[in-house]
Amino acid sequence: MNNDTRKTLEALERGEISVDEALTRIKTEPFEDIGYAMVDLHRKVMQGAAEVIYGESKTAEQITGIVDVLVEKGQLPVLVTRINEAKAEALAARHDIRYSKEARIAVIGDQPEPDGIGPIVIATGGTSDIPVAEEAAITAETLGNEVVRLYDVGVAGIHRLLAHKEYITQASVIIAIAGMEGALASVVGGLADCPVIAVPTSVGYGAAFEGLSALLSMLNSCASGVACVNIDNGFGAGFIASRINHMQIKKGTEK
Repeated sequence: MNNDTRKTLEALERGEISVDEALTRIKTEPFEDIGYAMVDLHRKVMQGAAEVIYGESKTAEQITGIVDVLVEKGQLPVLVTRINEAKAEALAARHDIRYSKEARIAVIGDQPEPDGIGPIVIATGGTSDIPVAEEAAITAETLGNEVVRLYDVGVAGIHRLLAHKEYITQASVIIAIAGMEGALASVVGGLADCPVIAVPTSVGYGAAFEGLSALLSMLNSCASGVACVNIDNGFGAGFIASRINHMQIKKGTEK
């Protein structure tokens, strides 16, 4: 059960709110039809996080319209991914946003306090991988996670990674982001006792095939506990890492 719904029900159980107030917090229309989009208003109830807007192929007007509905219905914080500066400026004209040009991501609403099991460590092979890493980091932070950034610690100088081994051993989840041959994920997987999410990036020369080489390397990782998302999918990695970091035993399944 997602945190917001659980907190509401726990407050009801303690007698801090009435049944009607609890219903008001939980009950919303399942979606709102605004013509060009069916804005999902039950995503937070079902999955624990509000609908995320993929902005790259949408117009500024479409993005703003969807955000208007989500904000009006209290679906905060709102994440808009792959959004350029022009679209961010249009959105900022109507809403108070935090925008990262590097990650191409905008956030509307307050950032929650971290409430995950532990820190999420995000490691990159090189500086060129940082835009994808920042997309993952901002996503994870917006979903209520502590994030530790370890940038430019690739296998070409592995001592840089080993100098931060304490973060690797303390992590709840690790996101390993790399282009070229994508070897970082296997190295991190061999050092960690937690889930490792590999993110291949489109960084590299011709035979890197815009990230395909790194993708195949990560899919064929010999280290146990390494899973892989699509090329340059920082958002997907950050979202999955947050899910893992908020896992709990469901009532009725305890042994």
